Amino acid sequence: MSEIAEIIDSVESRIQQLFMKINSLEKTSTDLKTELEHAAMLIQKQNDEIKTLKSECESLKMANSLLGGEENKRDTKLKINSLIREIDYCIAQLSD
Repeated sequence: MSEIAEIIDSVESRIQQLFMKINSLEKTSTDLKTELEHAAMLIQKQNDEIKTLKSECESLKMANSLLGGEENKRDTKLKINSLIREIDYCIAQLSD
C-alpha cells in the first residue's frame, strides 16, 4: 500500500509541476503577444514616417531644382512635361 501512496504522491507532484509550467508558459505567451503587438505598431509608425520623409524629400528635390539647382533640372523638366501631357489628355477628354 505504501508503494501505491508513494506513486500517487509522485504523480500528484508531477501534475502540480506541469500546471505550474503551463501557467508560466501561458504568461510568457501573453507577454510575447503584447510585445509583438507593440513591435507591429512601432513598425507601422516607422513605415508611415518613412513615407512622409520620402514625400518631403521629393518635394525638396523639386523645389531645389526649381530654384536653379543643376542636379535635378532634367527630372524637373520631365515631371513638368509629364504634367503637361496629363493636362492635355484631360482637356482632350473633356472636349470629346
